[in-house]
Amino acid sequence: MAEKEKKVEAITAMNDDFTQWYTDVVLKAELIDYSAVKGCMILRPYGFAIWENIQKGLDYLFKATGHENVAMPMFIPESLLQKEKDHVEGFAPEVAWVTHGGSEQLAERLCVRPTSETLFCDHYARIIQSWRDLPKLYNQWVSVVRWEKTTRPFLRSTEFYWQEGHTAHATAEEAVEETLRMLQVYADFYRDYLAIPVIRGQKTESEKFAGAVNTYTVEAMMHDGKALQSATSHYFGDGFARAFDIQYADKNNQLQYVHQTSWGLSTRSVGAIIMVHGDDEGLVLPPRVAPLQVVIIPIAAHKPGVLDQAEQMRQRLSDNLRVKVDSSDKMPGWKFSEYEMKGVPLRLEIGPRDLQNGQCVAVRRDTGEKSVLPLADLERAVDALLDQIHASMYDKALESLNSRVYTAVSGQEMASLLSSKPGFVKGMWCGRESCEDKIKAETGATSRCLPFDQTPVAETCVGCGEPADKLVIWGKAY
Repeated sequence: MAEKEKKVEAITAMNDDFTQWYTDVVLKAELIDYSAVKGCMILRPYGFAIWENIQKGLDYLFKATGHENVAMPMFIPESLLQKEKDHVEGFAPEVAWVTHGGSEQLAERLCVRPTSETLFCDHYARIIQSWRDLPKLYNQWVSVVRWEKTTRPFLRSTEFYWQEGHTAHATAEEAVEETLRMLQVYADFYRDYLAIPVIRGQKTESEKFAGAVNTYTVEAMMHDGKALQSATSHYFGDGFARAFDIQYADKNNQLQYVHQTSWGLSTRSVGAIIMVHGDDEGLVLPPRVAPLQVVIIPIAAHKPGVLDQAEQMRQRLSDNLRVKVDSSDKMPGWKFSEYEMKGVPLRLEIGPRDLQNGQCVAVRRDTGEKSVLPLADLERAVDALLDQIHASMYDKALESLNSRVYTAVSGQEMASLLSSKPGFVKGMWCGRESCEDKIKAETGATSRCLPFDQTPVAETCVGCGEPADKLVIWGKAY
């Protein structure tokens, strides 16, 4: 087992240095490599496979709710970006500009898209004429560029991958319904695919998306108690429609402005998987997005029948699962460490004695528990185990979240909690941005959201002590 010990020791312990642990995991599990462009990451095959499985799951949910995929250009003319004042001001510090084409200076600068609202609006203004053209339920899978000062793989990078949905509706009611529906799609996806519980809520005015009327978020808690904004959904009202003149003739042949939404989830979700489920051995991947769900390790592979049985097991499981047989000449202990590092949810071991007894040994990555599975019932038993792993991972994450949400009735109590106990703090807020700024300056915590459950925990604001009727979840965040 010396090889395993050496490999495990290569990862910094989470409780010693969580930041270094995270960096160790993304590099040693071969999720990313650093590129020649500062702040940009190379997604290696294993990292991209996780993102592909996230894409597949989300794309299925989007299409089940009537959305279609499109592809917009990478570049946005400066004049187009300037059409919505709040929007351009919100993104101006992060925009990358193209000024030359070849050796010639461009007549108009082109923005490398930080997000695509303006492109969709320009398109919608041309194709929407009548109420019969609505709703437009579009989504695209692309990369975007935001010139970040401080970067970290998956969590914050200059270029990252995401999906962005952009929809247009006849009425405000329909657009608000869409905004909240997609927020719930994200919450369900985090629960059902990533085994991560989230808190749904509305962003405060100072934290909302540039140009939005309302922004809604799903917030997840990482292992170190910090928040990760995991997906957002925005209601735009008719602000963009007025700026871009997106009108339609209603059933009475009267011109009306459309109401719009936008919503997105990015490769940040891979960072969430790492930081919610990972441990000192490396990744712990939820079965439904793991690139490899089952690895089969032959023990004493040179003995008659062992490799043949391992291959038969792979063929039986491969109809519904992502399975691999590792028949390399590396020692079993090295293989165990390798696939633990990469977070493969289930390891099946098959050796001569197992062959005689018509069984294999199953080892769960999330708990390390071993069990014996009869080969005659292999498919059903493996499916059941993977479902158990997902449920167990979710329950563990939910318990961790619930146990680290605290309540404060005063500013002093909140500051004490935030400095001594990693996690979220529920506290009342008067609604003034000055109080929100004060709390951030004094504690380093931001308003994560106004949760949908607005049951008061006190009568006064944790910032100023004056009467308050808004419940906010506060926390330090990535």
